[in-house]
Amino acid sequence: MVDMRVFRDEVDGWAGGGPGGAAGELARRLGVRTAVLLEGLSDLAAVEALAGARGRDLAAEGVCVVAMGGAMNVGRYAGLLGPSGLGLRLVGLCDEREEPFFVRGLAPGRAPGRRVFVCAADLEEELIRTLGPARVEGVIEAEDELRAWRTFTRQPAQRGRTREQMLRRFLGTRKGRKIRYGRLLAEALGPDRAPAPLEDLLACL
Repeated sequence: MVDMRVFRDEVDGWAGGGPGGAAGELARRLGVRTAVLLEGLSDLAAVEALAGARGRDLAAEGVCVVAMGGAMNVGRYAGLLGPSGLGLRLVGLCDEREEPFFVRGLAPGRAPGRRVFVCAADLEEELIRTLGPARVEGVIEAEDELRAWRTFTRQPAQRGRTREQMLRRFLGTRKGRKIRYGRLLAEALGPDRAPAPLEDLLACL
């Protein structure tokens, strides 16, 4: 059975310069109506995990969550998926410093339903602040990385940083860690607690 991941792969290939016919056909077959444009895979993992924790099946709702590989790609993806392309409703989630790229790329106000939700620093910072350092450290311990975390906190480069700042840095110190913890921290939020940008994003879908 064709699923949303296949559609997402076709969109990525199309954005990379390949043909878009398969993506258009899959969008029709799957009933895709909304594309959520995200910077990277850790954001995608968090959004899908929180939606799942809330009992929502975004794919069944016609929502495709897309990691674009960087904010500067938003114009390209918006052109392919929005009114001038597949005609999907576009929604974005981004870091504060990347907001100008998203605002220009999605051009809110020019088409109904286009919205950009902005994290204060990035999504990891939002998740850490909402959960609190102790809860995040509990997730790290459950992943058997407590020793690595404690070693990290003793490094000279971490002196003067808050616990929250160190946790944010720690999540980016190994390939794949941000993606894994994006999912884990979102799952740790529980069904009724989420950072405002994530909460608002899910509410608009």
